Amino acid sequence: MSALSLDEFKKVELRVAKVLNAEEIPGADRLWKLTIDVGLEKKQMVAGIKLFYTKEAIIGRSVIVVNNLNPATIRGVESYGMILAAKDGGVLSVLTLDKELPAGSAVG
Repeated sequence: MSALSLDEFKKVELRVAKVLNAEEIPGADRLWKLTIDVGLEKKQMVAGIKLFYTKEAIIGRSVIVVNNLNPATIRGVESYGMILAAKDGGVLSVLTLDKELPAGSAVG
């Protein structure tokens, strides 16, 4: 894997986001279509966390997202960012905060 320069890393916009809703994607057993609040706007993101988080467990959480990715179409659904998570073996953990901060707060 190649290393990023500091200038390249500064281009990544990490933000605190609040998960507002989670919806099924037909035929996708691992994906949630999420509506998130990133401060000044609401966005739709597709996240492969369904095997690890129920709707009730993910809605209302403050998570860390990459807010400035180019849109991607996943299973026919537009996704406008990425929720960060760590995975080790069969365990996945969405990156969250240890204190509440407002949606849209910058990370970095």
